[in-house]
Amino acid sequence: MSATLIVLAAGQGTRMNSDLPKVLHQVAGAPLFAHALASGAALSPARTVLVAGHGIDRVREAAAELDPEITVVEQAEQLGTAHAVAQARPALEGATGDAVVLYGDTPFISGETLRRMAAARAEGHAVVVLGFEPADPARYGRLVMEGDRLARIVEYKDASEADRAIGLCNSGVVMADAEALFDLIDAVGNDNASGEYYLTDIVAIANDKSLSCTAVTCPEAETMGVNTRGDLVRAEAVFQQAARNAALEDGVTLTAPETVFFSHDTVVGRDSVVEPNVVFGPGVSVESGATIRAFSHLEGCHVGNGAVIGPYARLRPGAELSNDVRVGNFVEIKSAQISDGAKVNHLSYIGDASIGAGTNVGAGTITCNYDGVFKHRTEIGERAFIGSDTMLVAPVSIGDEAMTASGSVITGDVPEGALALGRARQVNKEGLARRMFDRLKSLKAKSTKQVK
Repeated sequence: MSATLIVLAAGQGTRMNSDLPKVLHQVAGAPLFAHALASGAALSPARTVLVAGHGIDRVREAAAELDPEITVVEQAEQLGTAHAVAQARPALEGATGDAVVLYGDTPFISGETLRRMAAARAEGHAVVVLGFEPADPARYGRLVMEGDRLARIVEYKDASEADRAIGLCNSGVVMADAEALFDLIDAVGNDNASGEYYLTDIVAIANDKSLSCTAVTCPEAETMGVNTRGDLVRAEAVFQQAARNAALEDGVTLTAPETVFFSHDTVVGRDSVVEPNVVFGPGVSVESGATIRAFSHLEGCHVGNGAVIGPYARLRPGAELSNDVRVGNFVEIKSAQISDGAKVNHLSYIGDASIGAGTNVGAGTITCNYDGVFKHRTEIGERAFIGSDTMLVAPVSIGDEAMTASGSVITGDVPEGALALGRARQVNKEGLARRMFDRLKSLKAKSTKQVK
């Protein structure tokens, strides 16, 4: 049966001290709410609703970039969690199956945890709440259990001393039948210390209707919420440590794991080696047996089997590197396809280009791809040799097994097998360098004497 995902993302996040909506702050290169969506994907939801408030236009834009099928609805007034969920009702007319409520600022609920909640629902429980046992229960709401029955949830503000002694706390994550969830919310009132409509009240209402309620537990780390910049730093550290451990388990060598930073969607194949101080931005995939050398930065790119990148290389979006490619120190690649065995080893910029198999690009080569208005492409064939310090003024095509002389400015196509020279003839002026040096030294001496 299909599932429905409701993600609450309306909070302003005042403790972030930011103009950016809280759920748009990033962990591992993705907005906080994107991590909640990734968790919810374990249930293969047919419909997803994001409940936004502060900065809704920016949230809607970010959601559309992730998935155009996401529906964003507005919670104009912040009247509590039950009120927030209720805003999703019109968008979910006719929804069937389980509905799960997640939080855009709680990025680490695991897919396995949500599957266990779904299993509890399948066993016949009408409402399933996610609980956890923190080292310090502090001001969390408490889950009052009677055996495996969840009798009620009590908010800390409304809790008695006996309630506050309970160690099992409420994460806020709830799963129930979609239609039943909204029926229960309709019965929620705001007669409490905060005057808000608590989602947690649906448990007592369900029990009054003789509907079965229970709790599933997860590790405290999964329930980590992000409310401050400090929380954001801690969340990033949690993600990175988990990503590094996963890479090692998958057969990737990290020579200094604590210095490597992954994005939320980084894929690195087994038997690859990642050296120190490498940063993976979003959209990177690295095939097996590749080596990413120290101080390289990759984003929006693909690296083929056996390729060697860096040190100090930058791969920008659209860089597609095939098998056994070599990209060396201080080389930048952008929107370019580099075929099997090609080499760009030193101090070069390759943008909006394609380079054929077996081609060697000499040091200091630049594809001059931008005329101030439009981008133009450079096409280089197979087994070509591009001499050092060649300027390739696009649009331009270099044929298979062609060559360019070092220091050339290439403005026209080079046929297959041809050698292109595009530089001025050298002229030597006998004795001129010595005379110029003597004159400059004399001027410097006079200037120094005047200062004294």
